[in-house]
Amino acid sequence: MRSIEACAVMLSALGVWLNVRRNRLCWPAGIVSALLYGWIFWRVRLYSGMVLQCAYIALETDGWRRSSIQHASHRDVSRRMHVMPIPRRMCVLGLLCGAAGSVALGALTAQFADAALPWLDATLTSFSLVAEFWKTRRYIAQWRLWIAVNCAYVVMFAFENLPLTAALYAGFIVLSYIGLRDWKRDDSLIRNTSTPTASQSG
Repeated sequence: MRSIEACAVMLSALGVWLNVRRNRLCWPAGIVSALLYGWIFWRVRLYSGMVLQCAYIALETDGWRRSSIQHASHRDVSRRMHVMPIPRRMCVLGLLCGAAGSVALGALTAQFADAALPWLDATLTSFSLVAEFWKTRRYIAQWRLWIAVNCAYVVMFAFENLPLTAALYAGFIVLSYIGLRDWKRDDSLIRNTSTPTASQSG
């Protein structure tokens, strides 16, 4: 299983790095890594995590489709995927859905499955889905949520004796910070470039 885990680690790291760079190849990399991690999590009885990987495949596929459709019309001056701040209503709704999903999935796996760490696994699964949905919409706020989720994942995977995956998620924390910094900077640059000056507006 270590060789499969190593392969999943490399593909996951590549997918996140490509997302930071706003490269559309982040989607296929994410799909393949989700397939591998779905099998790994099934083996170690992290069933919520396994369900999460299945959802990732669907969301990554949707994100890939959206980025292909919008490739020509939604690119900024650097010709990369366009990013945007999250609307307040979407942020609140997403966090509420994450909390509700944590309770529902945690109760389900704790009651009806021999899940390891059912409540923690369910909570991280639920909020990861929120972050992944925000990713498909290219919201900058995804990075803040990923930072929080990845910190908790490092602890969980270390406890479950998945050292390569724990190290991967520690790297994700760094990449998420870089993504947040770069996306905010680029969004500010785009806004300043697209805003007409007083002399231009007449």
